[in-house]
Amino acid sequence: MTERKRNQRDLPQINERIRFPTIRVIDSDGGQLGILTPDDALRMAEEKELDLVLVSETADPPVCRIMDYGKYKFEQEKRAREAKKKQHTADVKEVKMRYKIDDHDYHVRVNQAKRFLKDGDKVKATITFRGREIQHSNLAEDLLKRMATDLEEHAEVQQAPKKEGRNMMMLLSPKKEK
Repeated sequence: MTERKRNQRDLPQINERIRFPTIRVIDSDGGQLGILTPDDALRMAEEKELDLVLVSETADPPVCRIMDYGKYKFEQEKRAREAKKKQHTADVKEVKMRYKIDDHDYHVRVNQAKRFLKDGDKVKATITFRGREIQHSNLAEDLLKRMATDLEEHAEVQQAPKKEGRNMMMLLSPKKEK
């Protein structure tokens, strides 16, 4: 299918493209004009220098409205932009540390995680092992559990601490506000 045909199919039917024997017509002020033929309705729209736009083709008879199509299209795009602006996608931010982390450094990581959670992002807390440190995975798990309890008012554990190769990780997601 050509690009032009696809674009025509995505656009609402306007003016000459409306192919129904009869249609219900609404004028630009929102008043009912009754059931007319598309030719009569198009003539009325052209007198007001506006377009005839198909609003609901599932109704019986289909509903068309006399309006400025360019302005209508602009309003639709503006609404779509506003809706997109209000959307927030949750990213996964990572906080890395070692199981032998100093107390101050640990609190810095917790504060980073709090900031990420307040922004609505998920936090992946990772502890990396080097060499024989992997033997002390129980200490790393205790550290991650401690972090989860320190952040429990801001986050809920989405994935409990688990070992993956030379790392142990835990996933926290922001708490839903009531």
